[in-house]
Amino acid sequence: MINLLFIGDLVGRPGRDLVRRGLRAIVAEHAIDLVIANVENAAAGFGITPDLADELFDAGIGVMTGGNHTWDKKEILPYFEHQPRLLRPANMPAGAPGRGSYVARTARGVPVGVINAMGRVFMTPIDDPFRVVLAEIEAVKAEARIVFVDFHAEATSEKVAMGWHLDGRVTAVVGTHTHVQTADERILPKGTAYITDVGMTGPHDSVIGVERSNILARFLTALPQRFETASENPRLNAVVVAADESTGAARSIVRLSLSAHDIEALAATPAVAR
Repeated sequence: MINLLFIGDLVGRPGRDLVRRGLRAIVAEHAIDLVIANVENAAAGFGITPDLADELFDAGIGVMTGGNHTWDKKEILPYFEHQPRLLRPANMPAGAPGRGSYVARTARGVPVGVINAMGRVFMTPIDDPFRVVLAEIEAVKAEARIVFVDFHAEATSEKVAMGWHLDGRVTAVVGTHTHVQTADERILPKGTAYITDVGMTGPHDSVIGVERSNILARFLTALPQRFETASENPRLNAVVVAADESTGAARSIVRLSLSAHDIEALAATPAVAR
């Protein structure tokens, strides 16, 4: 059995600090073999920089995925040339830097394919994710039975449709982007773990990671506002997916929603006590 940890959209310094302080303890607690995280909001809520990507890899994340904010920090563009573990959506138009899939290996050498795709409903109309993802699955399955898909999309219906589209073809389909953890985790009939949105790793006393006052002013006045990352009540949202390494089928999917206090307590618990 292989245990995969996927961390929901990591937002700004509060999200990065949670990962830095608690990830290794979470990995030990749940016997995690590979950590995947969506990091498109890691740099003050918009994009990611090379330095922050290196910091998060050093913290224990094995593969990182992106979405519509992938390109917000222009200095990240050349980074894709030498770091295949940082993904961008596979259905970006031809010519976009980077790649949309990667085959990682656990400490025991088990290959795990990771694919990043992005939806089109209420988002930039890029290439068809339902078609592109099938080609990516075929490519990674040349090496890996276990395949994990991060579908970064706005519409619940599009995410649910992708889950059914890939049921039995991949180990897991998890939704990102909307920053609110959903309670619909399940194993679909043909063995694919699914959740509509993993949620957000960052400040939860906010409006999806942004200071409340800025967003309220925008709604109340319809005037432009400067969006700043909030800081209150940081929480880590994630899922743990257990998979059969011989078949690639998911056996379970469990949601995590950990406060800073939860993480501190876990990190303070000796490994022998777990």
